[in-house]
Formats: sequence, C-alpha cells, structure tokens
Amino acid sequence: MKHLLTIIIINLFALLLPIISYGQQTINATILHDGLQREYILYIPESYSPETATPLVFNYHGYTSNAYEQMNYGDFRPIADTANFIIVHPMGTVDMLGNTHWNVGWGTSTVDDLGFTDALIDSIAADYHINFDRIYSTGMSNGGFMSYYVACHLSNRFAAIASVTGSMNVGQTSSCNCLHPMPTMEFHGTADNTVPYDGNTIFLPIEDVVSYWVDFNNCNTEAIVTEMPDLDPNDGSTAVFYLYENGTEGTEVQHYKIINGGHAWPGSAYDIGGTNYDIDASSLIWKFFARYDINGLINATAIQNVIEYPEKISIYPNPCFSVLYIDTPSNSDAYYELFSTLGILIESGRISSSQNNIDLSHLIPNTYFLKIENQTYRIIKL
Repeated sequence: MKHLLTIIIINLFALLLPIISYGQQTINATILHDGLQREYILYIPESYSPETATPLVFNYHGYTSNAYEQMNYGDFRPIADTANFIIVHPMGTVDMLGNTHWNVGWGTSTVDDLGFTDALIDSIAADYHINFDRIYSTGMSNGGFMSYYVACHLSNRFAAIASVTGSMNVGQTSSCNCLHPMPTMEFHGTADNTVPYDGNTIFLPIEDVVSYWVDFNNCNTEAIVTEMPDLDPNDGSTAVFYLYENGTEGTEVQHYKIINGGHAWPGSAYDIGGTNYDIDASSLIWKFFARYDINGLINATAIQNVIEYPEKISIYPNPCFSVLYIDTPSNSDAYYELFSTLGILIESGRISSSQNNIDLSHLIPNTYFLKIENQTYRIIKL
C-alpha cells in the first residue's frame, strides 16, 4: 500500500507550491484526544462566511500517507472555492508496524480514530459555522475504509460517504450499525493490486460492498449502467457507472468501476500509474454529496453547483498537449475562466458550437483549473 512515487511527486510539488500559497485559508492545527496530540489540515474557502452554516468534508489519507499528500492528491480545494464547503484533512497515527494509518479493525492498532473524528467535528464547529446536517466523509484506500467505518459506527454525524479504492473488512457488514439511510459512492479499479476488486481473505469484494449498501438503503437492485466516454484513450482504462436509485429518503448508491484501473484516484493531477482520466473523482464526489443532508435527498432547488450525471460537459483530452475541447449540452454557449494553481486568472472567454476549444499551447506544462458553468475542473497541460 506504499506509493513511493506518489510521495516523491507530491513532495516535489510541495517545493514548488508550498502550503502558504493558499494563504490564511489553509490551517495546520492540532487537538488533544485520548492522550494524543492529533494533527489535521483545514481548508477554508474564500467564500466562507461566519453567517452561513457551511458543509464539512472529511478527506482521509491512505495507509502510509499523510494529510498533506491527500490534500494535494485527492484535491477538493478548487471545488470548495466555488461550492463553499470546508475540508478537513485529518492526520493518522503510526500503527504497530510503523505506518501512518486509520484504525478500521485490521488488528495493528488500538487508536480511537472514531472518537478522534467525533471530537474533531466539535472542535472545528467551535471555530466555524458548520452545518451539522451536511458533514461528509471520503478518502483514499485506508481512508476509504475509514469512510465506511464512520458510516457504520458514527452515522449520527455523517450525511453521505464516498470511498476511492477502499473497501470493507470481511465480516464488517455483520457489525455495521448505521442509523439512517446512507448515500454511498465507490470508485474502484479492476486492476487494483492493493485492495483487489474481487476481494481477498481480509477485504470484501467491491461488488459485495456495493450490494450491502444497496440492500441497506432499499435501493433498486438493478443498476442503471452507463459506459462513460473514453475521453483519454492513453490512460489504459475506461469507466463504467452503476447507479442504484430510489432508496429510502431518495438515497442512492453509485459505483464507478474503472476497467483496468489501478490503485489510484481518478482524475488526480498526480499519475501514480493506473490513473483513469475519463472522470474526475473529486468533482463527482462533491456533486453526489451536495444532493444530500443527514435526512436524505435535499430539495433540488436548494442545491447549487450541481449537475446531473453522467457529465453533461465533456472536456477532452485531459491531460492535453495543446488544444482542449469542451462540449456543452446542445452545444450551447458558455463562459469560461482558466486559473493557475495559485488562483490567478490566466484567461477567460466564451466557447460555442463554432469555437469549442481553447488553445493551451502557450502555457507551460502544469496543472490548471478551468471554471465553466459554475463547475471547476482540474486540467493537466503536458
């Protein structure tokens, strides 16, 4: 489960774009819990107002990783800036094997990460105006396991969860004590060699995990299946979307099966191998979360910055070398803005049926953010 390449790449990125580049919006903090000084990184969007109850998203890192790597690898910050939610990146402790982790019952730890999560919510809420009905959990690998863990044992605090390359432990469903319908989302590659798609003696097969939450939420057992457009033929993988709808209180279970995808975050700016670029997991996760509070489906008119799935705006190829194409519903005109990773506006304009592309050839290879139709997309220029 060690992604040394990820660590090297992200540490290099850290030298180029230190945490201070996000100014006072990024806060390194600690709380004392169960005798341990626990660390976390908080991201407060520029749109935050103390007068408005604001959603909170937990973004848990993977095994051997850390909060800073996850903040960059599974990045929600540009989305939070437009959709207005706070992100917390908790930091795990070291287990008996010497690795940073979340205690989800693997037998290598006695740390109370559920209690830490519970206390962290209250600690953040003491300083910021948190919407307690709209707290969500996501994470990578061990962080995905942790999201299922809080759904089973801390559901009174969480409205919806999403796992990227995570699963549940064998036997965990029999002890799961979720107290309300739980909208659930899973991204997983069929070529994942760390958390195998078909499971093993420790981890449940992904289809069993999906089936458990479909049954728990009383969703339709027959999925609506959509093959996502192969926007990047060079990534070696494709995505199939499984939608299980009509659950209790409007709950849905969604699964993106990445055919030939590896142990990676789809759409990440950091390609560690096996990364799918046909979809952007961070964007899709927020669109899913934004539809729910702890009581179920939110009235559609109250949801902002959300579009229906599958994607109605297609952006390709991404990564790209020079020309980026944008297809909008019915080829309608749309206004766009392109930003650097520092949030500096580089250019803006309109796209239409007659001019549906942006020339990026003059830009240096880097990561950029494209804002269009109140959505923000991560663009990689090669």
